[in-house]
Amino acid sequence: VQLQASGGGLVQAGGSLRLSCAASGSILRVNAMGWYRQAPGKQRELVAVRTTGTMITDDSTNYADSVKGRFTISRDNAKNTVYLQMNSLKPEDTAVYFCHAQISDSPWDSHHYWGQGTLVTVSS
Repeated sequence: VQLQASGGGLVQAGGSLRLSCAASGSILRVNAMGWYRQAPGKQRELVAVRTTGTMITDDSTNYADSVKGRFTISRDNAKNTVYLQMNSLKPEDTAVYFCHAQISDSPWDSHHYWGQGTLVTVSS
C-alpha cells in the first residue's frame, strides 16, 4: 500500500489550501485516513482524522482543537482518497503535513501507513 500526498505550498495568512492523499495497492478496506503535521522543533501532532463507517454518512471525524472550524476532512471512497480543506490559514499552521491511513488488506489484519510529507507554509 502506498499513500501519495499532494497540495502543499505557500499561502498568505487567511488563505486556503487543499491537501489530497490517495491510497493505492492491496486494499480491502480503509479503516481510517487522516493528517498529522510536524512543525520545526515540535512533535508530530494529529490534525484531523476520518474513521470509516458502514456508510459514508456514518463516518466519524476528529480534529485538533487548533483547527476546528477552519479545516475540513472529507473522503472519496471510490478513489480511496482523503482531502483536507484548510481555510483561514495562520502562520502557526506552517508545518510538514503527513497523510496517515489504517488499512486492512485482509479480513484479519490491518496496518498503518504513512505518506511522504507535504510542506505547508503560511506567511504573515
